[in-house]
Formats: sequence, structure tokens, C-alpha cells
Amino acid sequence: MSSTPLQSATPRAPATAAVRAGIESDGQFGAIVPPLHLSANFSFAALGERRTYDYTRSGNPTRDLFGAALAELEGGAGAVVTSSGMSAVRLVLELVPRSGLVVAPHDGYGGTFRLLKALERQGALTLELLDFADGPAFERVLARGPSQVWIESPSNPLLRLVDISATAARARDAGALVVVDNTFLSPLLQRPLDLGAHIAVHSTTKYLNGHSDIVGGAVVCRAAELVEQLTWWANCTGVTGAPFDAWLALRGLRTLDVRLTRQQENARVLAHRLLASPAVSRVHYPGLDNHPQFELAQRQQRGPGAMLSFELEGGRDAAARFAKGLAHISLAESLGGVETLLAHPATMTHAAMTPEAQARAGIGPGLLRLSVGIEHTLDLEADLSRALERAT
Repeated sequence: MSSTPLQSATPRAPATAAVRAGIESDGQFGAIVPPLHLSANFSFAALGERRTYDYTRSGNPTRDLFGAALAELEGGAGAVVTSSGMSAVRLVLELVPRSGLVVAPHDGYGGTFRLLKALERQGALTLELLDFADGPAFERVLARGPSQVWIESPSNPLLRLVDISATAARARDAGALVVVDNTFLSPLLQRPLDLGAHIAVHSTTKYLNGHSDIVGGAVVCRAAELVEQLTWWANCTGVTGAPFDAWLALRGLRTLDVRLTRQQENARVLAHRLLASPAVSRVHYPGLDNHPQFELAQRQQRGPGAMLSFELEGGRDAAARFAKGLAHISLAESLGGVETLLAHPATMTHAAMTPEAQARAGIGPGLLRLSVGIEHTLDLEADLSRALERAT
């Protein structure tokens, strides 16, 4: 079963919608916090009389509350909650016909790259990895009639932006389904469906949950017909998320606005500290006015986000020195949690890419990615300063 948006008696801001997600929805006992429905199956009222739910793979009330909250936040007709971000990506790719053309960013997430390349090798789809900043190349690939156009904005890990409205309009004219990975910003900072996309994809592991204690994903669709198709595929393939994970994600969602506010404040401070260091050759953060797409970020995002990356002058050796001895920053994959995380894309998040693909994407040995958390700003700044001294 898919999740349709929650209905509110009065219009409300996205921050309020996130806080009120699932609150006071228990009609049996009036619980403020919604109960967790762990049952794998549900009884029939009588022979041939199915209730709303029959089997949790097909539908679950806890999972549907979370999905309905996401659909409301993204402005979609409904959502399908999945077991991981990658199963959400795979679910959307079920809509691609055999050997259909998929256009994806050349500098996107390494896990998506790995999946697309594997499906290409199987002959399941035809893949074109593209620099979306190359307008003529984009026009040439649109002339080939793509089935899907995938957008990451901001991109992982270089925080490059794509003009979603313009790109989606051209892709729609070419008959393509437009999909935007909105994991880095969440619907509180960017709403791709309002910008013309058909589908928004999330790894709910990240900002939506925000506490690094679940793995999950979600697909939100603008049209009810797409929700129906993906709901069928999710039930058929069994990629739907677990109720307990949905319950935790729903709890995490309620603090999304306050977390993002603090995370962005910290990210701005750290970005400026990095910009001032002689150990750093380049900082990638859409909140800096020297970012090449700063104006685009101001136009299509409600904030710069809390992800940033930077390149060290000393390459991989400098990156190793930087990462060794951190006190308030953890060296780990993933992002979006309340804790600050450091990743080395070339050997961690994007290790599935060949050296040639990494070079084409601009992922060098001295590139580091920060997911900025909610720790005290002064502690993070001091930890960063000591790491930069080691890297110099």
C-alpha cells in the first residue's frame, strides 16, 4: 500500500508538518505519539473480506504514516517507503523498459553509479553518464529519447547544482521521466516536484531520520499513477521498509527543521574557516558567494544545506594527516546525522567508481567531504583548525 499525504484542517508550514507527523493519529486510545505496528500480518474480517491491511510487505500503518508525512512535505500525490536509499533507486529503475536509456550525472553518488553500471552490463538498460553543465551534450542525449533523467542537486560529493526547472522542462519535452535525488537537502530546503520533477528520491537514513540508527529510503511521486505503479513493484519485489525503521524515522523527522537550522549555521562557519586555510585549495559549498552556482542555490533552494567538501593541497597524504586525531568529527560514511562525519570519497563513498570515472567526476585523492552536525560550533571549529595544521 502506498502512502497518500496527511490531510491538515488548516494550511501549515513545512516545519510544522514535520513536527506534527503522525501526532495524535491514534483513534483507539488517543495516544499523542503514534503506536508501532510490528505485526507481520493482519486478520481478515471474514472470508473474502480484507481489512485495510493484510500483510506488512504490502502495507503497514506505521510505514504509511511516515510515507504520508513525506508526501505532504514534498508536495506529492503519495510515497513508497523502502528498505534503503539504494532500494528506492532500484525501485524507480523498474519503470525503465528493457534497454531503455537512462541519463545520470557523471559525478553522482558512488552507490547509484555502481547499480547503474551493473544493470548496463546485464543489458537491462542503456546508460549515459553526463555532465549536466554541458548543454549541447544534454541536448544530444535528449534527442535519443531517454526513458529517465536522473538529477543530483547538490551533487555528491562536489556540491554541484543543476537547474532543476530548466533541466526538467527539457527532459519532459523529450518524453523522459525526471527523477531528483533530494537526499542532501530534504524537502525542507528543496522541493523537486515543485520544480518540475516527476519523482523525488531519498535515503531516509540521512537527514530525514537524522540519528544514524536506521537504514531506509523513500520515493515520492507527483502523480498518483506513478505511486500506484511503484507500489505494485515494491510489493512484488519486497523492497518495502520495516515498521520499526519507519517509526524511528518518523520520530527523527519531527526535529528536521531545528537540526537543519543548527547544521547549516555550523556548516557556514566551517566553510569560511576552510576557505581561509593555506592547506585548502578549494572549498565546495553552495552557501559561499564564490560558489559558481551561488545564485542558482539562492533561487531553487531554501538554504545551502549542511554538506560541504574541500580539496587539500597535499593530496591523499594530507587527507590522512587531517583525518588522524580528530576529537569531535568521526571518520565514517553516511551523512545527515546529528554528529559531524568526515568521508574520503575516493576510498569510501565513491570507491565503486574506477579511477578514470573518479577523475572525470573531479574526485581527487585530496578531496574530503563533511556532513556537519549539531555539536557546539567552537568545538567543531577547533577540531577543524587542528586538523588543518596537521594537513599543512
